[in-house]
Amino acid sequence: MASIGWWVVRILLIGAGGTLGSAVHKALAERGHEVIGVGRTSGDLVCDVTDPEAVARLYAQAGPLDAVAVAAGDAVFKPLAELTAGDFAATFRGKALGQLELVRQGARQVAATGSFTLVSGILTEEPIVAGAAASAANGAVEAFVRAAAIELPPQRINAVSPTVAEESLPAYGPFFAGMEPVPAARVATAYVRSVEGAQTGQIYRVR
Repeated sequence: MASIGWWVVRILLIGAGGTLGSAVHKALAERGHEVIGVGRTSGDLVCDVTDPEAVARLYAQAGPLDAVAVAAGDAVFKPLAELTAGDFAATFRGKALGQLELVRQGARQVAATGSFTLVSGILTEEPIVAGAAASAANGAVEAFVRAAAIELPPQRINAVSPTVAEESLPAYGPFFAGMEPVPAARVATAYVRSVEGAQTGQIYRVR
């Protein structure tokens, strides 16, 4: 394991098996950190983070932690006229509320000098057709990060806001016409910055 000064870093990574999560796992592990991968159906630990009771069990299983990082989130993409109340609820649950719950419970579980790294996305500032629900959820995550940062110290909290990853273009490319993609490995460097740095309340935008 790596250490930052006296701090041995043990990281809980949500979404570790996904496109972005795999890159984040690799970047953190290569720096010597101990990374515990979490997925909805597979991983070192399995958890649906949209379920508060499951999050409680996750923290009980994980043991002592120095950091929590999130590299996944589900959103519904539909034209505004077709979005239902259920679509909005599902997007907020999958992209925002699960992350907020990880922090709410994790503040009591993560080391006093530990950190949280959440994920938002480019749609907060650069909306697209069919992306209204995702834009709203991303904005909620970023607002929460700024608000939580004034109450969590000495714990830290930041968010990574990436554009679409090159590796995700086959699935999401049509939604992001004209937007320049970036490699997932480049996005992962922002996670390293959040985990190893000293800043809090920041939104690290990767474009």
